[in-house]
Amino acid sequence: MTTTLDSNLYSVMNARKSVRVFDPNATIGKEEIAEMLKLATIAPSSSNLQSWSFIVFQDAELKKELKKIANNQAAVEDSSAVIAVLGNIDAYKKVEQIYTQNVAEGHMDDSIKDLTIASTNAVYPNMPREVRANIASFDAGLVSMQFMLIAKEKGYDTLPMGGFDKVKFAERFDLPGDQFPVVLIALGKAAAPAYGSSRLPLDEVVRFI
Repeated sequence: MTTTLDSNLYSVMNARKSVRVFDPNATIGKEEIAEMLKLATIAPSSSNLQSWSFIVFQDAELKKELKKIANNQAAVEDSSAVIAVLGNIDAYKKVEQIYTQNVAEGHMDDSIKDLTIASTNAVYPNMPREVRANIASFDAGLVSMQFMLIAKEKGYDTLPMGGFDKVKFAERFDLPGDQFPVVLIALGKAAAPAYGSSRLPLDEVVRFI
């Protein structure tokens, strides 16, 4: 059986491309960026721990500094804003806050909340740091893709950038020890068309078993 998804979703997915040249005169207000980020955080996350946070760069001088850290990619300086998506290795420490809010919003009862908090506190602190970092990176990828699709639906363009000095970034922008940068997302209006891109045939990347 073939199911049909909302055609607007398909349009947005197909229209979103990684833009390399941004209009340096285009601006996006703080409130609109905040709205997009709020929508993006509806994305799923491991154990609903939401192990992400964001730094939004709009200041021109800070973007010049960030450009040097990001291998002098022009999009950093020319885009309307750059969103740094961070992973949080110790996101489990907010489990009580998160699940108390779940109860308050009517998503679960207290008994499920208590069981989930106890389980999280029994498991996550004993995970190796590398495992928790991998979880946070995975969550950051989910929220980043969601943000880019939301931005495109609102008429904006994006460029995800993994090529930057993550150690220098953490030092320059005073990240606490439990946070690390995952990706930078340039946000703005395209000043030149994005390149199209091909995809490998499905039978090379999928096995049905």
